[in-house]
Amino acid sequence: MRILEACIESVESAIAAEAGGAKRVELCGNLIEGGTTPSSGMVKAVQSACSLPIMMMIRPRGGDFLYSDYELEVMKEDILEAKNLGVQGIVLGLLTTDGKVDVLKTNQLMTTASPLEVTFHRAFDMTPDPFEALSILMDLGVNRILTSGQEATAPEGSGLIAELIERANGRITILPGGGIDENTIEDLTQIAGLNEFHATGSDVTSSAMTFKNEKIYMGSPGLPEYSLVRTNEEKIRKMVNKINSL
Repeated sequence: MRILEACIESVESAIAAEAGGAKRVELCGNLIEGGTTPSSGMVKAVQSACSLPIMMMIRPRGGDFLYSDYELEVMKEDILEAKNLGVQGIVLGLLTTDGKVDVLKTNQLMTTASPLEVTFHRAFDMTPDPFEALSILMDLGVNRILTSGQEATAPEGSGLIAELIERANGRITILPGGGIDENTIEDLTQIAGLNEFHATGSDVTSSAMTFKNEKIYMGSPGLPEYSLVRTNEEKIRKMVNKINSL
């Protein structure tokens, strides 16, 4: 069975993802930064609103994937909280200064996370040798790799994604993500052995605020202050229908 994992950051998106037919969610905070660790309150609210398994992002900040020892301790504490919350698994990615998988720190976090599932996220796409990284992650016992095939989007990286699946030979799940929507997902379904897909299926909606002070920025200048990005139920449904109709 092929499944769609929806990448979300809100309760509303979780509800839409489940209604559209997604079978799992990756729950993040701050998707505008590529995703960070969501709050415990958010996890609990999503669990109350939908029944989908949750893969919880473990990422203490935006930016690169080179983490200090202090940040490693933050990640360990967040993983312990993830276990207490009863999520299905966690999503992480740690690299060394030369862009390779940080074996030591990844292993420490996986030990902390056991027996939860572990996805290594698109930090994989920042590695200089994807096949070396694949081998390392398989040896570590990671369950799946989220990747765009080291290109801007998964459709563009489909060639590498296909080769990763072949080389993995069932030892690890390759999960394509990045630039996947109802218009691009069909081409990816042609890749042999590809059974999981990752997408946001989102829309940008305007804020319901009637008064807007356009001079003020709460974050970085230029980022939208009066719009929301949320999962669209119909977009999820279209993708689910496409992956299961072929």
